[in-house]
Amino acid sequence: MPSDKPLRALETPSLLHKMRSDWDERARENARHYVATAQTDWSDDSYFDSGRLSVFHEILTDLGNVCHQTNAKQMSVLEIGCGSGRMTRALSEVFGEVYAVDVSGEMIRQAKESLRDRENIQLFQNNGQDLTVLGDVQVDFAFSCIVFQHIPSREVIHSYVREAARLLKPGALFKCQLQGDTTMDPTVPDDTWLGVPFSEADAKHMAEDCGFELRYTTGVGTQYFWLWLFRH
Repeated sequence: MPSDKPLRALETPSLLHKMRSDWDERARENARHYVATAQTDWSDDSYFDSGRLSVFHEILTDLGNVCHQTNAKQMSVLEIGCGSGRMTRALSEVFGEVYAVDVSGEMIRQAKESLRDRENIQLFQNNGQDLTVLGDVQVDFAFSCIVFQHIPSREVIHSYVREAARLLKPGALFKCQLQGDTTMDPTVPDDTWLGVPFSEADAKHMAEDCGFELRYTTGVGTQYFWLWLFRH
């Protein structure tokens, strides 16, 4: 079970401020490029189609683990690190309700503008280390892609995973991606682009510490290290 201890300040305000301000600056410069670096000039259609393709590969091909025979339209999903909404729109086409958070207020502003036609999406700027902005909402599935690989603090990532366990219903899945290339240790302190890497042992320890069963992994030792974390 996840810890019942109250959340504590995991990092100094200066680091949390840097994470927020760095991503606000990237969002003002070219939000879509920093979310999906394959292009610098995304059209609306190509940007959101790329999100649909990611959702197809990472979720629609894995519905047995995600839905447990439940109709996806009756499920609520949490997206940690939604950026400007690339995958959020696609998630809203699959699931009944989407809660999406991001540390950057500018990313959230742009996401709200782009997704204003989607009534089943709720967007929130969070504080950069937990999900208290969502209160005690309960969700059926949680997801995070190309987000934790940018976070320079192992404690912050642990906190997000622990918070996902707090909000997920028993037995539900948190599918998330980490930086798994342990040769990629950042050389700049508090680098908010190249975050902290995880070994397979690190991931197992985190799962046990945060109230999850780590049932499957792929991409160990690579940038795309995926975890299937099932809530105890």
